[in-house]
Amino acid sequence: MDMKRVKDYLYWLYYQYQLVTCSYVLEPWEQSMFHTITVTVLAMVVYTAYVFVPIHVRLALEFFSQIFGPQPESAA
Repeated sequence: MDMKRVKDYLYWLYYQYQLVTCSYVLEPWEQSMFHTITVTVLAMVVYTAYVFVPIHVRLALEFFSQIFGPQPESAA
């Protein structure tokens, strides 16, 4: 894979991020604060999903397995 194309693609993604968030109109110190807050919130969301989603999925599976009961075994 060509490193220049990867670099250009990452630059394009960052440019799209700036356009969507309108952070290109901010001053440099405002941009750094905005990016810091955005990264912090994103990290908290990912951590929360990593910790709590598996617990909720397990509880949901237990709940539905109690409602529908054990599955009948096939007669083979």
